[in-house]
Amino acid sequence: MVRLNEQTREEYVNHILQVLKENDKEQFREAFLELHPTDQMDIFSNLEKDQRQLVYVYLSAAEFAEVFQELEIEDQKRIALELEDDFIAEMFNNMYADDVADYLAEIKDAKAKAILSAMDKEDADDVKELLSYPPETAGAIMTKEYISIRATQTAAEVVQLLREQGPDAETVYYLYVVDEKDKLVGVISLRDLIIAPTNEKIENIMSSRVVSVEAHMDQEEVAKLIKKYDFLAAPVVTSTSELIGIVTVDDVMDVLEEEATEDLGEISAVRGATDVNATAFTSARKRSPWIILLMFFGLITAGVIGQFEETLEEIVLLAVFIPLIMDSAGNTGTQSLAVMVRALATGALEKKGLWSTIKREFGTGLMLGLICAAVLMVLVPFIYGSYMLAFIVGISLFFTLSVSTIIGAVVPVIINKLKLDPAIASGPFITTVNDILGLLIYFSIATSLINYL
Repeated sequence: MVRLNEQTREEYVNHILQVLKENDKEQFREAFLELHPTDQMDIFSNLEKDQRQLVYVYLSAAEFAEVFQELEIEDQKRIALELEDDFIAEMFNNMYADDVADYLAEIKDAKAKAILSAMDKEDADDVKELLSYPPETAGAIMTKEYISIRATQTAAEVVQLLREQGPDAETVYYLYVVDEKDKLVGVISLRDLIIAPTNEKIENIMSSRVVSVEAHMDQEEVAKLIKKYDFLAAPVVTSTSELIGIVTVDDVMDVLEEEATEDLGEISAVRGATDVNATAFTSARKRSPWIILLMFFGLITAGVIGQFEETLEEIVLLAVFIPLIMDSAGNTGTQSLAVMVRALATGALEKKGLWSTIKREFGTGLMLGLICAAVLMVLVPFIYGSYMLAFIVGISLFFTLSVSTIIGAVVPVIINKLKLDPAIASGPFITTVNDILGLLIYFSIATSLINYL
């Protein structure tokens, strides 16, 4: 199998396009099938519709399955419209069950049922099982293509089993040992199997201390476990320890990307609207609730400023520093928010301790406040000629940054305690809250010291 590099990519693509243009089936198959599936997908994605039609003729359904399962879901739905029903059914029969389930979960129920009824019963049953689990759980992302063995088998018997079943398994680096009731009782690595004497019983070389995940465990927790133990795969079991599937590291990488995208969407208040392929209407619909909510918070901010109208009328120069106070408060709070959300996601908060982390953030806010206040104490008198104005702005910023770090650190922890995603304490939300608090601190201090200006 060839993996394209930058020097050969253009050459290969041009060659494949040329043989397609010449309708040379054998040359196309020889050049295309020796490529890595990822490169096959890259080349296929750039073909015109008439060229793709030739690919469907030149490749079998089983061969095209390798290409199809590499595509993004939206691309899969588009390509499926170009395929014959029989071709689709055979293609899905040759795909991993979890990849088929991912696709069927994104299309209309009637179409999904039609595809399942056209598939082989055993393959369809595996897919139906995956679809029966709640989204974003171990059961929903696991694959059914794994190899299980018995403790009474010998190493030689298992090696022979690998030769027979290995090509259809998603991974063979771990072999899971089950009893007569299919309960998970042990695990053996491929390395240990190979170096073991051929007549050695599996029960003598397996490890009975198996780390497994329950089918209804959240996918993010599964990803953390696999990362913690550096697994290539983790067995999935029922509440009675029956082995029903495995979650592989490539599934975990997809989960981590998905969770990171969700957290980014939550923190920036664009959840569900991070997909650049979404229409402007869809993006606006998903963003608008937060924008409208923040608009009402903005009215509160305006109300705070209105409460200190007399102070502003007396010393108009105070208005110059409103953006500085608001921006500094929002930025500092968002930084603390990002730190805490990340600490909660990685489990670092549990290791470090809640109060220790909050104390550190508060200390950071104090030092940031001192640094910013010191800078303002130098610049404001130089620019505006008033040491008292510099003191008011500096001390206000000191208290504002100290409070902002606490708000940014505590809010996601509270939300997490409520069993919600801490990332929903979005940056814009924290920013607006800190804006309000910052203005209250600023104008309260300014009002108290206005007679000295």
